[in-house]
Amino acid sequence: MSKADYYELLGVSKDVDEKALKSAFRKAAMQYHPDRNPGDAEAEKKFKEIGEAYEVLKDPEKRAAYDRYGHAAFEGGMGGPGGGHHAGGFDFSDVFEEFFGDFMGGQGRRRRGGGGPGRGSDLRFNMEISLEDAFRGKEDKIRVPTSVACEPCSGSGAEPGSKPEVCDTCGGAGKVRASQGFFMVERTCPRCQGNGSIITNPCKSCSGAGRVRKEKTLQVKIPKGVEEGTRIRLAGEGEAGSRGGPAGDLYIFLTIKPHALFKRDGDMLYCQVPIPMTKATLGGDIEVPTIEGKRARIKIPEGTQSGRQFRLKGKGMPELNGGFVGDMIVEMNVETPTNLNKKQRELLEEFAKEGGDKISPRSEGFFSKVKDLWDDLTE
Repeated sequence: MSKADYYELLGVSKDVDEKALKSAFRKAAMQYHPDRNPGDAEAEKKFKEIGEAYEVLKDPEKRAAYDRYGHAAFEGGMGGPGGGHHAGGFDFSDVFEEFFGDFMGGQGRRRRGGGGPGRGSDLRFNMEISLEDAFRGKEDKIRVPTSVACEPCSGSGAEPGSKPEVCDTCGGAGKVRASQGFFMVERTCPRCQGNGSIITNPCKSCSGAGRVRKEKTLQVKIPKGVEEGTRIRLAGEGEAGSRGGPAGDLYIFLTIKPHALFKRDGDMLYCQVPIPMTKATLGGDIEVPTIEGKRARIKIPEGTQSGRQFRLKGKGMPELNGGFVGDMIVEMNVETPTNLNKKQRELLEEFAKEGGDKISPRSEGFFSKVKDLWDDLTE
């Protein structure tokens, strides 16, 4: 069963701003909260769905990916644990904090599941390649600005020789609980900001963050047969985690440059080739380029018309991660001669006098069909 649209779930338009989005989420969360709908499985399901929708739409990068690719943007790893979006795995405590964070004076959710290291954020990198690159595959280097673990403190945030101390407010849990009416609200610990520990002697290199900004150079392998919008995941190449936690992933989104000669449709390639009127009339051979950088010969029969197509087997695009290769369709475009010299004009006029206009099958058939229409017209 297909998943519901995230904007429809929250009752907002696609151009909704952050403030209106948060307001819509709060209203929906209050309506379907399990404590207000005890024993109602549908309300609990709805509550999880709207929380899942808000988790994506509040994040600019995830929202951009969803706007372009829909739910497919988070399939195949992007919505895994720690990625911020996991169908069916939505945590009620996230909603509590989003819903009551401002009221309770919280600082916003820093991380999930108590104290200790936190997973780093996933990153997105847009990469443009040529159609030839998509045909052959390639390896390339990219430079990605990101956060990496601080080397002097090994990502702990504490000056070498010291270590973080357990937070005495939350006992290392990273969260504290408070009663608010009929709710038991769990929110981020205000003292340690959800880390579960306090750094009394912060590292001088990273100022206690455990991470520093750096541009990484990565080697990327692009398989042959990739298409527009193909996503490549580099596990562990996203931002470094907090306090020595695991790094996020890097997602490379591919776009393919328009080609000067070929148009692609899946594993098929299409190419329009201009041929002289004389070649189309008398027949002969022509050579056409192929995406692999070679030439293919096509035999042109006598009387070839514009639009006639010829299929070249195995001259198209390869299937992604497969051995199948598509075909190339070559369409003829018969050219009318221009800039005739005197002799050429005389020859064509002589050809017309000898009935040349009457042996053109398409024009002759067309005018025979409209003759009856013209005969019926009155001035």
